[in-house]
Amino acid sequence: MSPLCTCLWFNGKAEEAARFYTSLLPDSRVDSVNLSPVDTPGNKAGEVITVEFTLNGAPYLGLNGGPRYPFTPAVSLIVPCEDQAEVDRLWEAFSDGGTPVQCGWITDRYGLSWQITPRWLLEAIKDPDVARAKRVMEAMFEMVKLDLAALQAAYHRS
Repeated sequence: MSPLCTCLWFNGKAEEAARFYTSLLPDSRVDSVNLSPVDTPGNKAGEVITVEFTLNGAPYLGLNGGPRYPFTPAVSLIVPCEDQAEVDRLWEAFSDGGTPVQCGWITDRYGLSWQITPRWLLEAIKDPDVARAKRVMEAMFEMVKLDLAALQAAYHRS
C-alpha cells in the first residue's frame, strides 16, 4: 500500500498555496501542477485542478474544488518547531494575510489552520509529573503565539 496522501480543498488557490507552503518548510516541493481536461464545479477546462506537493517529506494534493467546502479548524497541520526562532519565522509568514487564533494556532490566508508548536511543548504536556504538564498547559492557554521561554519557565516553576 502507498503512503496516505492528504487532499486539501481550495477555492482556486491550490497552486499559490502549495508554492507558499513549500517555501516555508524543509524537504518540501511542488511535484506537479495538473490542468483539468473538462469544466468542473470549481474551475474551467485548462485551469489548474490539482497540485501535488510535498511538505516536510509528506505528500499532499491541493484540489481546486471551488467554494463549497471551506476549511475549518477541525483539521489543522502541526508544525513541530525546534526553537523560538523557528516559531517566530513561521508565525510571521502565516500571519501575513492570516488570522492568529490561540495556543499557537493560526489560520493562514487560504483558510487552513496550522499549529506552530515548539517540539519541546509536545513532550512537556505528556510529562508524567501531572503538575508540570498542568502548568505548561495553563501557560499555553494564555498565549496566542507560543513563547518557548515562558512555557519552560512554567514547567520548571515549583
